[in-house]
Amino acid sequence: MTTATLDLFSEVLEETASVNPGKSDAINQQVVSGINGLDYVPDFITLDEERKILEKLEETEWLGDLERRVQHFGYKYNYKTRRIDESLRVGDLPKWLIYFGERLARMGFFEERPDQVIVNEYLPGQGISAHIDCEPCFGDTVVSLSLGSGCTMDFTKANSADKLSLWLAPRSIVVLKSDARYCWRHAIPKRKKDEVDGRIEVRERRVSLTFRKVKM
Repeated sequence: MTTATLDLFSEVLEETASVNPGKSDAINQQVVSGINGLDYVPDFITLDEERKILEKLEETEWLGDLERRVQHFGYKYNYKTRRIDESLRVGDLPKWLIYFGERLARMGFFEERPDQVIVNEYLPGQGISAHIDCEPCFGDTVVSLSLGSGCTMDFTKANSADKLSLWLAPRSIVVLKSDARYCWRHAIPKRKKDEVDGRIEVRERRVSLTFRKVKM
């Protein structure tokens, strides 16, 4: 990335750095308070940053290994063996991802800057089954940034009927630590619309960036 391109992100730093990490909108407040270690930050990035990130991603090859298209930065995750090691390293994060990783660390979400990012593209009707991110592979924090469209993320507990649903608005982040990271499974239901606070939200193309720290 050129210095000029990086500056396009840097010029909006002050605007977004003031976001309160503990802030939750009214729709999601009950869910966030009901799961230890869960946090939700609306408008973590600006519309302009969202546009620039999506443009950068179109400069990188998408992989069609799964039902949905993906990109791997830092390390490639092996979905079949559920493992990650040095042989799966694909290089340093690009500067523009380092920029956002450092922002997350500066805001207190990570103790160290994340070094692995998976990008997922979800078209209307696509989702991901309930899971807990690989515990031996990644550290204590998982952060996912939503771009382009919103969706509902469901949280469930093993051997329990409990289910809580969190609305992920475009440009928001969801933060998983503690129980939210290790005790609750998260999923995106496969559907084309969501009901949110009594209204219907029709899904469009959504791209998520999931930031993690690799454990070796």
